[in-house]
Amino acid sequence: MIVFRDPAEIPAGFGPSVVAIGKFDGVHSGHRAVIDRARVEAATGRARVVAVTFDRNPLAVLRPEICPVSLIGVTQKLQLLAETGIDATLMLHFDEALADLTAREFVQHVLVEALGARIVLVGGDFRFGRGGAGNPEVLRELGTEFGFDVDVIDDVRAIEAGRRVSSTWIRELLTAGDVSAAAKLLGRPASVWGEVVHGLKRGRELGFPTANLSPQLEGFVPADGVYAGWLIDEGSADGLRSGVRYSAAISVGLNPTFDDIEVRQVEAYVLDETDLDLYGHRVEIQFVDRIRGMVAFEGVERLIEQMSDDVRSVRRALT
Repeated sequence: MIVFRDPAEIPAGFGPSVVAIGKFDGVHSGHRAVIDRARVEAATGRARVVAVTFDRNPLAVLRPEICPVSLIGVTQKLQLLAETGIDATLMLHFDEALADLTAREFVQHVLVEALGARIVLVGGDFRFGRGGAGNPEVLRELGTEFGFDVDVIDDVRAIEAGRRVSSTWIRELLTAGDVSAAAKLLGRPASVWGEVVHGLKRGRELGFPTANLSPQLEGFVPADGVYAGWLIDEGSADGLRSGVRYSAAISVGLNPTFDDIEVRQVEAYVLDETDLDLYGHRVEIQFVDRIRGMVAFEGVERLIEQMSDDVRSVRRALT
């Protein structure tokens, strides 16, 4: 997948293209319905499939006081979009200048001149242009003028709950620690991504050495607790990705037994690996199932006993 970060980077004659536009926070099942439709539309012609998205939630600039925490970061978003099989992503830097473009200017500059759009696909709640003045109907009118079609994709809804799949719903589930339900909406395990850094090394002292993620990680961290999941080693910054996946017992929280950590921490004990050196490596940690909540234990012996039981529970959850 080609990645462009500015319309000016797109070479002349790049189009024609079928374009899917959205925040794509989480690249969940609803987003993939839009992208899948774009791929189908492109299959009947010689058009490229392009996702147009943003490097942050526009609310981070427009209304930061109500901007929700993103489900994924830019690195995760690009990786997930690449996995859909599209040809390119235009990752726009959302700032005051972009926010100030009128709906017409956005369409002409980005969709027509840069991408040569022939079909544009959006969700029903799509808004664009200065002050959010643009909506699917405005986009259709501009499409008629500039020569592209617009397809508005219906929401993907859960039949039983009657609720549309959304980033908001997924955030609610992760906040409650229900990573298994969140995975159903995402179409994959919820995950965080970042660099392994040195911690207090207390896990090693207890017989369960952990890989501690830097607080500057990408992704939505679920509720405090212990989880079964996977650690995927993507290698060091200056080396090749290894792509090795390890089963892991994952801890999220402040370590209440010792009460000496001020920032919520994500750490993973890779099962059956006591000498694995991941410092400086970039890893993805995927949450499969919640084993228990985070509690304080009376003494180290009781903690070690519980950790041993947690590992057994993780093995069962991952088999």
